[in-house]
Amino acid sequence: MHAIEELILAFQSLVAQVPELVQPFVVILAGMVPFIEGDAGGPIGVIGGLHPIVAGIAAATGNFLAVLAVVTLSSRTREVVVSRHHAAAANGSVATLEADPEPKPESKGKQRVKRWLVRFGVPGASLLAPLAIPTHITAATLVAAGTPRAWVLVWQAVAIAVWTTIMTVLAWLAVTALVG
Repeated sequence: MHAIEELILAFQSLVAQVPELVQPFVVILAGMVPFIEGDAGGPIGVIGGLHPIVAGIAAATGNFLAVLAVVTLSSRTREVVVSRHHAAAANGSVATLEADPEPKPESKGKQRVKRWLVRFGVPGASLLAPLAIPTHITAATLVAAGTPRAWVLVWQAVAIAVWTTIMTVLAWLAVTALVG
């Protein structure tokens, strides 16, 4: 027996100890975690022995719920900041923030997402961003840039569905080839 095959079977026996009804909820929780998301949550479920469709739907659901929370929070935060700025400007006393002596440079991933946003728009940035950074950060960046919340959610849902499907199918093919 190959070492990877032994590892998969050991993981499946560990997952089998969790009640079958609870297993998709574990994958939903995994999908909520940045850097795991649906991209790795679906494969984790498949490797754990869940049906690929159940694993993919659970991982994508968890990922989308987390993105929904991030978009809602980011959108509300942006609304408050913008309304305070407009209120201060209307009063003629625009508050100036104390400048940070050394502003922190943006991460390469965020810079990449902003370039993709300018070049490909929200659809392209949403679909390409998982190659660089988590969907949570992409969604927050898009909302902070002023993209309407609904538009961000639609394209993040599409991106999550596409990437989760691709990775879950690849994991299913790999597990099928290795374990049978």
